[in-house]
Amino acid sequence: MDSFNKWLTVDDLAAYLKMGRSKLYGMAQRGEIPASKIGGLWRFDREEIDQWMKAHATGHVGSDKKDKKP
Repeated sequence: MDSFNKWLTVDDLAAYLKMGRSKLYGMAQRGEIPASKIGGLWRFDREEIDQWMKAHATGHVGSDKKDKKP
């Protein structure tokens, strides 16, 4: 990946994740999604977003996470 595509704007990220901009702004402000504020503008590292998505994904096919009773 070239460095030009490494950093996403909130518009880029909204399109990439198919989420609303205001939702993403709120998540960034609350620290719920990896983000950097540079000169008053939010920027998102594509690799960190991909890792964050994998870490927060649910419903994986073949997942062994089932409701288990202790």
